[in-house]
Amino acid sequence: MTPQRPYRRERRRASLACALLVVAYFAVPVRSDPNGLRLMLRAAGTAALVLTVAWLVTAQVRRQLAAPEIPGTVPVRALVHLAVALVAGLLTFALADYVIAQTAPGQFVGLATRVDALYFALATLTTVGYGDVYAHGQFARVVVSLQMVFSIGVITTGVSLVVRQLTRRPGGR
Repeated sequence: MTPQRPYRRERRRASLACALLVVAYFAVPVRSDPNGLRLMLRAAGTAALVLTVAWLVTAQVRRQLAAPEIPGTVPVRALVHLAVALVAGLLTFALADYVIAQTAPGQFVGLATRVDALYFALATLTTVGYGDVYAHGQFARVVVSLQMVFSIGVITTGVSLVVRQLTRRPGGR
């Protein structure tokens, strides 16, 4: 077995995991519900999902920061887990934005579909913010503010770690 083979396997697994996350994002049923109790349970479930993903991504970033650097090696498994966790974080925030837009009309302007929500989450993550989709209501603004803090503090750190590890030359610093 060549040294590249495990890396290919890890990349395939990561690609499959990311593809499954995207499929799940588009397949999760989200409907407006006039029942207040079910709406609260959905909101609590969405909040729990966001917090779980935030915890998982934060844990991966901490592991990556604490891992000793071994010259000439790239911790592929840790990088793959981190990359998948970052995709999961982005999709979780996109889903949260979409749920808010569907259950509380008027909270977002220009956010009507899941693609709009993914676009908005990615624009927020990259701090591009074209202005065509934006948080209008107070609740949406609070959630997007948390998304920005999470993006700045955790996701950008994680992405920079992945890029640093992948662009590091073997045998050198």
